[in-house]
Amino acid sequence: MRERSLWLEIMVSDQTPLRNIGISAHIDSGKTTLTERILYYTKRIHAIHDVKGKDGVGATMDFMELEKERGITIQSAATFCTWKGHAINIIDTPGHVDFTIEVERALRVLDGAVLVLCAVGGVQSQSVTVDRQMVRYKVPRLAFINKCDRTGADPFRVARQLKDKLNHNAVFLQIPLGLEFDHRGIIDLVTMQAVTFQGDSGEIIEETDIPAEFLDLAREKREALLDAVSLYSDELTEAILDDRVTEELIHDAIRAGTLSLHLTPVLVGSAYKNKGVQLLMDAVTRYLPNPSDSTNQALDLDRDEAQVTLETAPDRPLVMLTFKLEMSRYGQLTYVRLYQGTIRKGDTIINTRTGKRTKVGRLIRMHADEMEDIESASAGDIIALFGIDCASGDTFTDGTVSYAMTSMHVPAPVISLAIKPKDKKAEIHISKALTRFTKEDPTFRTYLDEETGETIISGMGELHLDVYVERMRREYQADMETGMPKVAYRETITQRSDFNYTHKKQTGGSGQYGRVAGFMEPSLEGEFQFVNKITGGSIPTEFIPSCEKGFQSCMNKGSLAGFPIVGVQVTINDGASHSVDSSDLAFQQAAIGAFREAYGKSSPVLLEPVMRVVVETPSEFQGTVLGTLNQRRGMIISTSEDGAFSTVESEVPLSEMFGYSTVLRSATQGKAEFTMEFGRYNPVPKSIAEEIVKKQKEDQKSLKK
Repeated sequence: MRERSLWLEIMVSDQTPLRNIGISAHIDSGKTTLTERILYYTKRIHAIHDVKGKDGVGATMDFMELEKERGITIQSAATFCTWKGHAINIIDTPGHVDFTIEVERALRVLDGAVLVLCAVGGVQSQSVTVDRQMVRYKVPRLAFINKCDRTGADPFRVARQLKDKLNHNAVFLQIPLGLEFDHRGIIDLVTMQAVTFQGDSGEIIEETDIPAEFLDLAREKREALLDAVSLYSDELTEAILDDRVTEELIHDAIRAGTLSLHLTPVLVGSAYKNKGVQLLMDAVTRYLPNPSDSTNQALDLDRDEAQVTLETAPDRPLVMLTFKLEMSRYGQLTYVRLYQGTIRKGDTIINTRTGKRTKVGRLIRMHADEMEDIESASAGDIIALFGIDCASGDTFTDGTVSYAMTSMHVPAPVISLAIKPKDKKAEIHISKALTRFTKEDPTFRTYLDEETGETIISGMGELHLDVYVERMRREYQADMETGMPKVAYRETITQRSDFNYTHKKQTGGSGQYGRVAGFMEPSLEGEFQFVNKITGGSIPTEFIPSCEKGFQSCMNKGSLAGFPIVGVQVTINDGASHSVDSSDLAFQQAAIGAFREAYGKSSPVLLEPVMRVVVETPSEFQGTVLGTLNQRRGMIISTSEDGAFSTVESEVPLSEMFGYSTVLRSATQGKAEFTMEFGRYNPVPKSIAEEIVKKQKEDQKSLKK
């Protein structure tokens, strides 16, 4: 309790000691193991437990039963710790691409990040995705090359990949003191000392002179370090010329380069073998930004959404962003990042989207699934609240300003699954579970298929849906059957077609009349677009929104196979109305009729999601892997060999990827692994499209019977 109250005192009085960091990487790079070591060295936990550990406890941050069983991170987990007078909020994120939204929303609110890379695997497919997300939110990062103790470890190759594949200006601050079974510690290129980690858990740090066999390499890498970082400090450049370089000058130059996003400091070690973690924490506090180093902007709703720059100051009006929702046994837990101002227990806050006022009952600081009550928090902090009704991405203020923060990027789901409860009790439980999961995870969607009566769940991949189905069974005791996964096909048009449709209905009294004319054509934007080119008032202005609403309603289901329609631009340029019989409904119906008239003439085609599939395999199985992808209509983008391993990048339709993990294991004796993420939508080959359309029509006929 004493440590926590001291931390709060530091927080309110001065922003400098705070860091908000995320730990992100490709699956199996050692993120959760690294976080476990950080928590141990910062005395947040008193014993180290490993992912899938033999003691059955599991890592602190993987607190869900499914995470412990599968040995993967499913949900991002937040914690905080203190290191040498600095307070650090840490979010451990999943590595699997199916849970990419967890990384997305974490990076939206963090100031810095640690990109963890495997010294054997190097820059892998999800490393690329995570890096793209860091670029999107302008997050400065350090690179930590982990697993230097493993056979085949080569951090120098990984650093080259950082430059070639991710276009990073990667600069070593450390090099390993031995590799593989001989990995004894690290060599610090700033202090030019060899550092080893003694004791049962590497808690005793010893600095010695660099062994003679590593001295030449250390001098060479130090020269490269000074050359690279001197670009960010004129003072360091002068000191190099005058031969009066100090450690402080180097640290300042590295920090300047890192904050500018033009430099990626590279550190090395082995989290599992307890080597290099404390020096990584030193680097986090030295080089990554504190909240006041980051520029954060909001939209002023009182001034036509004009951009305003927020000040990281506790005495300014409160502005905070909701970035994650989670249901706990005590109710909804709302994770927020404070960008400005201070919040205290008992304060009243306002949701700028809904205008709803809420009194703050409890303020929580999270440590994985454990909660610690606090009295207040201020700008820059990440905390959780109880009893707040809101959605992910909502902005809260104290009412003195009306600001809204921009939300995070949410990718669209690409795969669906039908679930059917076995009895009425299960139906109630499933309904509760789906309400919770869709609120927590913006990439998880659900709807009721009116034709089949089935509940459809949609997500980012097979694993994503599999985890949610398993959670419904375990957490809600929902007994259900699941259907085959369904691909999220789309329809689009390939040529322009004109329409001129009159909706006329007379049933006694006032009737319905509306005429719309124009054309529709393929849109490059991918979404539905409506263009109004009516002149002379042929359609009164008040009915234009009704026309748009009518056309928009047609996007939900195409006449080709009943899939949603994308990539259409509708332009109206003529029409007619009646002084008595025209109405909103009449013009909506006219628009619907016009769309149906034109859609069949515009050569509609089916689109299918094409996935970017990256297979990493021992080189001896490369030919076999290429064969498995070709059989699935895969298009090989590139192949590369790095020692004993090969990487095959390809694009494969999602419909062909079901069950691929089993096939790949069988073909490579279980030695290959693959990752898959959505790439784009492509037209389905004609012969396959005909089969899909035929099957859809047969299914619809059987339902009508």
